[in-house]
Amino acid sequence: MARAPFELAGTRIPPGSRAQIDVPVAKLYTHAPLHIPVEVVHGRQPGPVLLVCGAIHGDEINGVEIVRRMLRLASLSRLRGTLIAVPIVNVFGFVQQTRYLPDRRDLNRCFPGSEVGSLGSRVASLFREQIVDLATHIVDLHTGAIHRTNLPQVRAQMKERPATQAMAEAFGVPVILNAELREGSLREYAQSRDVPVLTYEAGEALRFDEWAIAPGVRGVQRVMRLLGMLPADRRRHAPAVAEVANGSSWARSPIDGILRPRARLGARVARGDILGRVADPFGNAEQEVLANADGIVIGMSNLPLANEGEALFHVARFDEIEEAENAVETFHSDFETRQEL
Repeated sequence: MARAPFELAGTRIPPGSRAQIDVPVAKLYTHAPLHIPVEVVHGRQPGPVLLVCGAIHGDEINGVEIVRRMLRLASLSRLRGTLIAVPIVNVFGFVQQTRYLPDRRDLNRCFPGSEVGSLGSRVASLFREQIVDLATHIVDLHTGAIHRTNLPQVRAQMKERPATQAMAEAFGVPVILNAELREGSLREYAQSRDVPVLTYEAGEALRFDEWAIAPGVRGVQRVMRLLGMLPADRRRHAPAVAEVANGSSWARSPIDGILRPRARLGARVARGDILGRVADPFGNAEQEVLANADGIVIGMSNLPLANEGEALFHVARFDEIEEAENAVETFHSDFETRQEL
């Protein structure tokens, strides 16, 4: 029996083919239409339906490049199942180079949305109905916020979620943050439907970080191999085992001033270590930013200007800190080796 075409937003994609679809989302003040761009790759053989999406926050553009590179992979010619690739979800924010929608709402706090709610709620509802509800598995691509950078990491709720845990471990980045769900997020909505979902966080907003993009492409490929969507690649060695963080917290600025960081992204720190110093422009007032736990720095501010209470260093806590440190070092070493090839 022949496999049925895949249908998205009124477009039918036959088995063994691919199509780019512009899903209408809204109009600008000028009456010019806006669309969510989607590419569907529908394999000849049955399998999962994987949604890979970027730029739910419009300024988080590493995911856009990850999706572009994925769609150029020669191995997609042997795809089993269906890949739904959405490089830019929040087209409003992407055009304006901002995290938010025009009404200042965070799209990733608007799910499941409503056809009669706010702009954010309406966009979330359309994206959910036309695209998200078709998926059996989801990888959501993110970066740090503006002026903040993240060590490559996966965020997922692992407890009693074996399918999600398997995807997170297969992705192949050094840190898995066993993160609680945020109300209104895509991850919360997907999990409420028992759809395995993980969030990949790496790099900084409004920047292309190669050390975040390349591992993201490989991570999505590994997930697809795990799901049986791509053939196994026996030539590649398995990634280092990721360590699961049992919590995390931010070290904040003790005063207003200019930050001189001392710790680097991925560094192992101990409680009480000096992560940086904040001083006024004259250097008269100066205070240290101290680590509030043993752990690994998985996120940090890249902006030297700090207000009192501002989050500066994100430290993840681990039961096995040495194993976490080794995982980070192995990740960096593997990346540098690949860049030299």
